[in-house]
Amino acid sequence: MPNSTIVTEFLLSGFSDVWEFRVLHTMLFSLMYLATLTGNLLIVTVITVDQRLHTPMYFFILNLSVWDMCYISVTVPKACVIFLLNNRVISMVGCAAQIFLVLLCAYAELLLLTIMARDRYVAICQPLHYHVIMTPRVCVQMTLASVLSGLVYAGVHTGNAFHLSFCHSNVVHQFFCDIPSLLKLSCSDTLANEIIIFASSMIVGGGCFSYITMSYIHIFSTVLKFPTRKEQRKAVSTCIPHILIVIIFLGSGAAVYLKPTSNSPQVQDMVISVFYSIVPPLLNPIIYSLRNKQIKEAIRRVIIRTLTSFGKTVIISKHSYFDCKI
Repeated sequence: MPNSTIVTEFLLSGFSDVWEFRVLHTMLFSLMYLATLTGNLLIVTVITVDQRLHTPMYFFILNLSVWDMCYISVTVPKACVIFLLNNRVISMVGCAAQIFLVLLCAYAELLLLTIMARDRYVAICQPLHYHVIMTPRVCVQMTLASVLSGLVYAGVHTGNAFHLSFCHSNVVHQFFCDIPSLLKLSCSDTLANEIIIFASSMIVGGGCFSYITMSYIHIFSTVLKFPTRKEQRKAVSTCIPHILIVIIFLGSGAAVYLKPTSNSPQVQDMVISVFYSIVPPLLNPIIYSLRNKQIKEAIRRVIIRTLTSFGKTVIISKHSYFDCKI
């Protein structure tokens, strides 16, 4: 192609070129990032420290929080640099790494949400066999399987994307590198890539959604047979947060990855991307901590224990100080 230039780096995009809006976007993204890290780190700490929460359900919530922190850390810090400093350049290697990590985190998070649906199904529909089915070994194996298969999934899609030639514009109309935005920049035939993306998204996303839906159909049919309203409300309260996260995560992801790349307005895609890359990690700790009685009690116990230990340390320090003076 004599009139084309081979792309060696990309330029990411912000929501606006106006300085005031860029500062506002930086503040909003920074606050969401700090809130996500704080909330998820609190959940990880509480579940790790409190022995009463060492159950399969909270093991999966802990893993989900870890992936949430990784997921949001891949995109938001670089986005803040773009918004505030207008430093939009990202190398080819950096772009490939960002795509790989985004796909890995999203895939692992989706499989964890599916595994959590199975955990709720066994706990509510087969309570007598729960500790036989959901053993610690099985929980670890399912978690490792989601990570390993995620590495393969992310590696295949990243490799396919960067087998293409990029010789048109190098401006990615997104605040992070993702495959649909890159396909628009390629001067190669992207039909095969689009078919692979669509097929794999339908298999993985559709399969997980179908499994989660069937699990909750069985769960709610069982819950309706509970003798008291209190038991019904308790069972439903553990399921509703999970359902909300699944709907937001899968719905926004499908809106970007399952439609043709030629029919994607820039601002619309960027807003939708916020809903599948930033909102789920932000909402997970809020939903699971504010609506979960056991986690709230565990946080209270950890705070009391920490304050008590701090108070004892201060008293010992005072006694040591006065002993030295005497």
